[in-house]
Amino acid sequence: MSKKSVLIIGLVWPEPTSSAAGTRIIQLINLFLSQGYTAIFACSASKSEFSFDLPAIGVTEQEIKLNDSSFNTFLQETSPDVILFDRFMAEEQYGWRVQQECPDAIRILDTEDLHCLRYARQQAIKTHSPLELFTDLAKREIAAILRCDLSLMISESEIEILQEQFRIDPSLMYYLPFLEEELTAKDIQGWKPFEEREGFMFIGNFLHEPNWNTVQILKTKVWPELRKKLPQAKLHIYGAYASQKVMQLHNEKEKFYVHGRAKDARKTISKHKIVLAPIQFGAGVKGKFIDAMQAGTPAVTTSIGAEAMKGNLEWNGVIADDPFLFINRAVQLYQDKVWWFRAQQNGVRIINERYGKSTFTQPFIEFLQNLSLNLTAHRKRNFFGQILLHHTANSTKYMSLWIEEKNAQKV
Repeated sequence: MSKKSVLIIGLVWPEPTSSAAGTRIIQLINLFLSQGYTAIFACSASKSEFSFDLPAIGVTEQEIKLNDSSFNTFLQETSPDVILFDRFMAEEQYGWRVQQECPDAIRILDTEDLHCLRYARQQAIKTHSPLELFTDLAKREIAAILRCDLSLMISESEIEILQEQFRIDPSLMYYLPFLEEELTAKDIQGWKPFEEREGFMFIGNFLHEPNWNTVQILKTKVWPELRKKLPQAKLHIYGAYASQKVMQLHNEKEKFYVHGRAKDARKTISKHKIVLAPIQFGAGVKGKFIDAMQAGTPAVTTSIGAEAMKGNLEWNGVIADDPFLFINRAVQLYQDKVWWFRAQQNGVRIINERYGKSTFTQPFIEFLQNLSLNLTAHRKRNFFGQILLHHTANSTKYMSLWIEEKNAQKV
């Protein structure tokens, strides 16, 4: 019996040292590899020096072209059993070709987070208006979800929104959070103690708008007030792709230090006392807090920041939306060793009970096997998805064919 194969179609080449999205896709690849799948990662974007070394873990890399029938030929030659789209834009670009060439392959969308939710929250804050979920972006993203056999969801809150607001059938969604190594007594013993840690910190990829917004909030609203209460404390800002406007916020007099990219996020976080993240908008689950818990570092954030992360457990620090409360609680946590240690232990519980990969791997693989056996019946139940596939989101298909034809005429 030949090995099953999975084709991952990436929006970008994964960069786990730059973003949680990069970490997520590597975790999914490792999940498939651990189950004996052969894996191919295909992408049309350019690589960077921070792109993950996929061949080192046994993954075949394939450069592909946008709006080009060479992708159809590639699909015919590889004929994968499972096709995983990395975010809905990848499904939009390649989904109709996949359906054409690999009709029997299971089509999975890894949403990462709901882009339409993040966008709606950003617009609501920007324009001081009520949340409007039903945007053109939502139409595109929901269409991609309906065209796929399954969408992997990282947040239970987003499953609820898709069910209640957009009436998505639960059978089209599967909750698969970050897949983490569980924390052991040995890991915990290796953490720096309270006394050896210094300052507050924030970390995030600056190509991601919520992170840039958070740093602006820290600079203008949180840190000036917090410094009055803790004049000796420092705030360290780290993140990939920090532009000039980010670096210009560096001010040693204010003890506001902008360092740029952290080589090793968890090691960097472990040096500091608290992750300070007054996140105003966003979606999904925040990788920075997973890293913080894995490094034994408590976090002070907002309800949007901590959304869907802790379940019924206690947070590893403070959740506060009121600025006055946010600052005062951060000061208390910074000074109170007993409370700080308790927050650290809460983080251990959250990682081990809600993100331990051993909890999720086997049930997901069994679910996939069952889906494979009942794929025809599953697709019949998703009739709206069939309608969208029948019309093949005509605009994207024919726009792609038109671009391909134009490109051919240039040659």
